[in-house]
Amino acid sequence: MKRSELLFSAVQVPIDFLMLVAAAVTAFVLRDFLPRVISSVPPKLFSFSLEQYVGIVLMVVPFFILIYAVEGLYAMRATRKPLGEVYAVARATTIGLIVIIIAVFLNREWFSSRIIILMGWALAIVFVASARMVMRMVQRALVARRLIGVHRVLLVGDTRVIHDIRRHIATHPKLGYRVVGKVDTANLRNIKKIRQEKGVDEIIVGDASVPDTVIEKLLDYCKINNIGVRLVPTSLQTSLYEFTSFAGEPMIEFTHTPLDGWGKILKRAFDIVASGILIVLTAPLLALIALLIKLEDPDGPIVYKNERIGSDGKKFFVYKFRYMKWKYSISKQNPHWREALAFEQKLIKERSVRQGPLYKIKNDPRKTRIGTFIEKYSLDELPQFFNVLFGSMSLVGPRPHQAREVEKYREYHRQLLTIKPGLTGMAQVSGRSDLDFEDEYKLDVFYIEHWSLWLDIVICLKTAKVLFNRRKNNS
Repeated sequence: MKRSELLFSAVQVPIDFLMLVAAAVTAFVLRDFLPRVISSVPPKLFSFSLEQYVGIVLMVVPFFILIYAVEGLYAMRATRKPLGEVYAVARATTIGLIVIIIAVFLNREWFSSRIIILMGWALAIVFVASARMVMRMVQRALVARRLIGVHRVLLVGDTRVIHDIRRHIATHPKLGYRVVGKVDTANLRNIKKIRQEKGVDEIIVGDASVPDTVIEKLLDYCKINNIGVRLVPTSLQTSLYEFTSFAGEPMIEFTHTPLDGWGKILKRAFDIVASGILIVLTAPLLALIALLIKLEDPDGPIVYKNERIGSDGKKFFVYKFRYMKWKYSISKQNPHWREALAFEQKLIKERSVRQGPLYKIKNDPRKTRIGTFIEKYSLDELPQFFNVLFGSMSLVGPRPHQAREVEKYREYHRQLLTIKPGLTGMAQVSGRSDLDFEDEYKLDVFYIEHWSLWLDIVICLKTAKVLFNRRKNNS
């Protein structure tokens, strides 16, 4: 999302809050007025004052805001469609209504006026949708007149469809698009040059004759650089896409990950709360492991900082309990680190059981006795709860790799660097370190493309079970 879109998203929250409160209060006032003009409406039987009612409303409205966020209503793209937004508001509000009806059914003492509830639901849809239409008009006016939040589009192909799309964008500036260039073929060199010079937010490919191999390279490039892609339909299929239409033409729009906008915020909130709780719960175990490490090998540090590559290729330190003898640790604090590095390279050649850019040494002779135990059950990774709390990692995501491992990535592997690395992930609950790298990559990409908060919770629960399964390559 662009900065202006994030700003509109932030402003939309208090506006929705006010509209929901206004709808609820209006429903309450109308409940008194309706029996006077419509004889079939019975007089009210409850004795709630307006002040008591507003108190209840102020507790309920944040619940609706949460539903709106989960339903994606705060992704305030300048290019969003008005009818789709009205439908989304109606759907999310209806979900909230169903929950309230169930709550009232279970305990009628909370609130008993079904007429107010139904009127509040209808008015909420009208008020919220109307306010959003006004916001949309403001946003589109800024796009058309000042190009604020405009999406820069690169067109690929020399077909009738591409020319029609270009003309449609030029004659409809309020759509939120601006063509920054057109290339006849999907040549990555030319596309990269245009992106560097003018910036590109979306690419529309209108040439159905582009080979699938070229499209796959284009998709990998766009995923890594957060560029949207739309294709005129061909036989190409992908695991994550939406059927849309633009300028009267059917299209397939490839989507990257739900971890954008509010998805990212929800995931970060979950990480903070969960890691804080886990640190408190595991504190006695952390202290015990630290004591045993120091007793067995007192020379080195208890917690080992290992440099890894995180999201967007940024370097950071992963915290781990040291499970190796200090003289074998690859750290410049170790006076024998050069010899330790040479010994590790020898072990990788002789004992690595993994294929691809990653390595895993079987029966590693460098481990201490306590180190062998905590590494077997992944207890060495418990200090990474602090990585999660501080924000360099997430509880769930692709595993962070070392720079020398990332250097061996193929270009498409770099999609793993588009989100924060995780303490656990799809690969860990599906095979842990026993998987080949390519299989691990496929699982992590599936996670990136199909993220949900519930999926994070399920993976965390499965991780607790998997930890007690002995790793094959540690035997």
